[in-house]
This record gives sequence, structure tokens and C-alpha cells, in this order.
Amino acid sequence: MNIILKSAVAAGLMLSGSQLALAQPRPAAPATTATQVVPGLGVANVDAIVGNSTAFKVAQTQRPTTYKAQFDAAEARRSQIAAQLTPMVDKFNRDRALPTANTAAGQASLQQQAQTIQNIQQSGQAELQKILEPVALSEAYVQEQIGDKLNAAIQAAMTKKNITLVLTPQSILAATNAYNLNQQILDELNVAIPSAQLVPSAGWEPREVREQKAAQAAQQGGAAPAGRPSPDGR
Repeated sequence: MNIILKSAVAAGLMLSGSQLALAQPRPAAPATTATQVVPGLGVANVDAIVGNSTAFKVAQTQRPTTYKAQFDAAEARRSQIAAQLTPMVDKFNRDRALPTANTAAGQASLQQQAQTIQNIQQSGQAELQKILEPVALSEAYVQEQIGDKLNAAIQAAMTKKNITLVLTPQSILAATNAYNLNQQILDELNVAIPSAQLVPSAGWEPREVREQKAAQAAQQGGAAPAGRPSPDGR
């Protein structure tokens, strides 16, 4: 959840992001007429496929409008934090250049200033994450909806292309474009989910959070309370 929130902060403050390219699995020499293609083998970049899906792109376009209040509030707060920190950082840099900076008192003062600046930065980051939490949940909600359709899209593409084994680009040293299954999977995914719901229902949590809570509940439910007597009373 922390990773999601951090990405939302970056998205919120920049209000823009680069699209994932529907890249080839790995740079390789151009295929020639003599190149032999192993039948039944394909390579797919799941991140690129999701990032280029229609549902993902539409959501990215809609989100700045739907969550404008959160983005504006985060930007306003970011500006306030920056205005607070700028003179403090300037003073720290000036003090660090003074002849007294190398004295015990000077070092103590610099250390205190640095700690104060760091505390404000950390507190500010937490504030921004909290403001943009609805945006983070929206991002996770859209990606989960797309992810729910991804496996079926991969299977459909495999069937149409007579593929029996799909590898990720990270597991390939080199390959020609003949093995690239990205576009076929993307086409199937766009048919399966042309758009996604942008705003999750109240109380919705990402799947990994739900699974963690379920695992914790199961673990707590399976552990017998300490000191409980056995059935025979011993």
C-alpha cells in the first residue's frame, strides 16, 4: 500500500505521466529469412500491455478531473511546505559555510537544523500521501479490474496464435519480434475491458490488503487462546 500511495503522490503533483511503451521483449538483430521461429513460444510484457490498454489510458485521462480537489489540495500543501522549508534550508547552508561550523557548537546547531528540516519533510510527505489517498485507491482499483481480465486475455491470445508457452522479457536474453505477443494480448484485453470504473466504492481496499487481513484473521482464529482448558478439564 505504501508503494501505491507514493506513486499517487508523484502523479498528483506532476499531473502527468509517461505512458508505458508497448516495447519489444528485448532489442535484437532484425529477423532474416533464415531465422527459425520455435513454434508455440511467445514473449509478453505484462506491464506494457496493461499500461497501453484502453481502460488504463481512459482512467488516466479522467482521473485529474475526477480528483481535481485532491490534486489541488496536495499542490497547495506542497507549496506551503516548500515555502516553510526554503528559508530553513538557506539558513542551514549559510551556517554550514561559517568558520564556526567546525566547532562543537556549530556542529550541534547544524545537526539540530538538519533534523528539523528532515522532520518537516517527512511530516509533509505523510500529509501529501493522506490527501492523495483517494487517488491511490483509484489507481489500484482500475489496475485490479484490468488484472482480473488479463489472464483470460493471455489465454485467448495464446489460443489464436497456437502458443503453448509465454515468457516475460526479463527471462529472455535476446529474441526477434516474431515471438512478441504483446499486441495480440492487448487486443483481447481491450475487448474484455474497454473501460474501468474509476471511483471505488466506500471502504474498498486493494486485493493485497484484503488478502493480508484475511490471512491475519485466519491465523488469529486458528490459534487457541492461552490458558484455555482442554476438553477433559485438565
